[in-house]
Amino acid sequence: MLNMYTKYSVMWTFNLMVLILNIEIVISRNDPKNDPRSNGDLALWIDEKQVKMFSGMSMEIYAIVNGNVLPYILDPNFEKYLPVIPSEVSYVNFTWKAGNKKYYYHFDRLQSYDESILEAPVISIKTKGRVPRRPKEFSIFLPCLGNSSGIAKFGIGLLIESRKGKPLNGTPLRLKLKKECAQRNPDPECDKKCANQGRCNHEKICQCPEGYMGPYCRTALCYPQCMNGGNCTSPGICSCPPGFQGRHCEGGICGEKCLNGGKCIQKDTCECSKGYYGPHCEYSRCIIPCLNGGKCKAVNKCRCPRGFRGDHCEIGRAKPARSNCQLACKHGTCVDDACSCDPGWYGRLCHHMIM
Repeated sequence: MLNMYTKYSVMWTFNLMVLILNIEIVISRNDPKNDPRSNGDLALWIDEKQVKMFSGMSMEIYAIVNGNVLPYILDPNFEKYLPVIPSEVSYVNFTWKAGNKKYYYHFDRLQSYDESILEAPVISIKTKGRVPRRPKEFSIFLPCLGNSSGIAKFGIGLLIESRKGKPLNGTPLRLKLKKECAQRNPDPECDKKCANQGRCNHEKICQCPEGYMGPYCRTALCYPQCMNGGNCTSPGICSCPPGFQGRHCEGGICGEKCLNGGKCIQKDTCECSKGYYGPHCEYSRCIIPCLNGGKCKAVNKCRCPRGFRGDHCEIGRAKPARSNCQLACKHGTCVDDACSCDPGWYGRLCHHMIM
């Protein structure tokens, strides 16, 4: 007689075989030559290790290929084909990449419909952000409470938009899935190995609180990841190596300030704005200074404000101040609703020349 986990594995295998057939047909029809993982558009898939954990089959399962949500995901009966996620599986790994285009995502629904058994799903990345250009993995954690056994329902919603804010066809995705949870018996000895308030489940596997992962919940999660060799010491907090600073260790520390709009990118190293150079961006590539508010953009070339032109913005004339006089002053400027005449002119409108 099959136990519950074996029963679910058989169901996963059968249903995956059906899905795999459909996916292969769709992918080959869309682009038979390119691997969705390496072509130039959006893709989302479940990694090979995760599928093998569920079914014993080594392959990826795709949800989005070439910037298109696959038809089987949009099938109204899709959720009926999916079996219950076994209690032994506490997370699902996904991999995605945007390729050559810019896409932005929003997980607008992470909800448990049986909160007495299962907490709301937790993702290992921010709920809103930009889809990474190159393949990158993220996880959805399914934290059972462990106080009772049963089948819990949960929902996940994902909206993906283009750079112009246009939703990807087929999104927002709205999935309702099922997760088996098992009652957890107290096990103080097992709990001791779980750090950061993690707890052992009935399979003696640590279930980690939000912000931690790993076999013993010792790995903190920082997203974006710590840069320049920084270490994630607690959720969202990076410890930076000497010479770097910032929430994600993205900025450098320079002994002397970077000038003229330059940025410190690593220890004592400035990244200069266009038109400047030097260890601290102290030198201008424009030997003759830019005039009238212009900015140096290249060797002796200035970017001029509106109304001026020339290599050094020397040609042009500033717009006169707006006149409050009923009639324009001919040879003067309007001051306190009256014309103030230029030298050599007089009259209410400065229109008479002094002879």
